[in-house]
Amino acid sequence: MSSPSTATRTRAKWALPIAWSLLAVVTLVSLGLGSVHISPGEIVSLLAGRTESDSFSTILWDVRLPRVLLALLVGASIAVSGALLQTVMGNPLADPGLTGVTSGAAALVLVILLAAPSYQSMIPVAAFGGGVIAAVIVYALAWRREGIKPLNIILAGVAVNALAGAVIAFLSLRYSDRLPAAIQWMNGSLAAKGMNSVWMILPYTVIGLVVAMLCIRSANVMRLGDDVARNLGEGVNTTRILLSLVAVFLAAIAVAAVGIIGFVGLVVPHIARMIVGSNHAVLIPMSIAVGALLVLVSDTLGRTVFSPTEIPAGIVMAVVGAPYFLYLMRRQGA
Repeated sequence: MSSPSTATRTRAKWALPIAWSLLAVVTLVSLGLGSVHISPGEIVSLLAGRTESDSFSTILWDVRLPRVLLALLVGASIAVSGALLQTVMGNPLADPGLTGVTSGAAALVLVILLAAPSYQSMIPVAAFGGGVIAAVIVYALAWRREGIKPLNIILAGVAVNALAGAVIAFLSLRYSDRLPAAIQWMNGSLAAKGMNSVWMILPYTVIGLVVAMLCIRSANVMRLGDDVARNLGEGVNTTRILLSLVAVFLAAIAVAAVGIIGFVGLVVPHIARMIVGSNHAVLIPMSIAVGALLVLVSDTLGRTVFSPTEIPAGIVMAVVGAPYFLYLMRRQGA
């Protein structure tokens, strides 16, 4: 009989190719769904430049492809951010939303969108700054002499979310005449996004994911606990700060592009861990695939199920993620 670790490694060998293959299939299907149906064969022809259908070409290249690409990038970023935060905080309930990182980033982005719209080129920087401020506050509130306690992180996250929520509410009241332009963004919508949004976050996302992959060894050591990590020669505090910055960076870039999409960073790492285990060498690639898939499916359902009305991906994810969060809380408290 094989050991659990051997079984997990065996499962990871086939799970990763299946997950990425499924992502490719769902991407192709999503590109074809909408008020105008485009067959998979026609999509392949359009992408290869072997068709002269101007109407289909416009729909694919100007409307659906940017939206799908954005969903993939955002889902991958938030999922890996959640996986890293759960590792460095030692808390299976940690994710960018619950720890206040997302709302901190959103608050500063909203400052630009509503109070200084002429500086929209600074949105990625503002999102990262807001996320870092939120993470620092959470660490400061959760830290005790004996280390960081998981419950303290959630309580600190509640406080930071409340503070950022107050800032967002003030801005919404102060600049109510400009609010309609930001409503979709606040709900985590991918609607009306063009290739400019994709190009805005693509380099940041690639850099963040590459750095996350380079941090695999450190993340694996950190998941063993602070004492073991120190005995293995790891600088615990330095590593925690580094991994936290990578996680905040990825979450902030996603917020800068599409606003708040909650629970992806919570749900996806748990799903990935159940399939391939806790080794970050396979956990991060699986989280990328599952996160991209989950956001893409959420956005596709939101724009097709109730057509012509669109439901933002952030709302769809809240419907799915909130019950799962309650389930995890109950299981952790058991």
